[in-house]
Amino acid sequence: MSTLDAARDTQLKNIQAKTGLSLDAVRQLIQASGLAKHGEIRSLLMERLQLGYGDANTLTHVALASDGQSAAEAAGASPDQVLDTIYSAKKAALRPIHDALMAAIEGFGSFEIAPKKGYVSLRRKKQFAMIGPATNDRVELGLNMKGVAGGERLLEQAAGGMCSHKVKLTDAAQVDAELLAWVRQAFDGAG
Repeated sequence: MSTLDAARDTQLKNIQAKTGLSLDAVRQLIQASGLAKHGEIRSLLMERLQLGYGDANTLTHVALASDGQSAAEAAGASPDQVLDTIYSAKKAALRPIHDALMAAIEGFGSFEIAPKKGYVSLRRKKQFAMIGPATNDRVELGLNMKGVAGGERLLEQAAGGMCSHKVKLTDAAQVDAELLAWVRQAFDGAG
């Protein structure tokens, strides 16, 4: 079992303990709701079970037997091919920002890269960052750093989201010492 699979299994056990519901009971709840779209089901689980975004999202993937990855990756595409798809067309000019950030993070030590449909998730024992184009002219870096005050550049996010902080990047030169110190803090805190 990979570290990523073990982390997901632990997360699911924690969700079941928190809600008092088995995965089968959650599937029955979803089926009884009549909802079919991922986002609607996630919102239902957040509201009815009082789950945060991340837990509800994982539970939705498990209940729907999906894995959250893009169709290209599920079809056997390499991580580079997935990135080529994410950073294509009008977003192609953003790839150097992504590459500069990844090159710096790789110097921190080992971690897993989990490409998704529109971003990549970076994990150790738990997710510490998400990187992806938010618009045609901006990459967003999501970071998980509990208890860190935000600022003008390091934007705090609402509790229960996928990341606690976000940084907007429009140029590879913004991958600087300040940014990398935040990423390092998130990396160290994940495992």
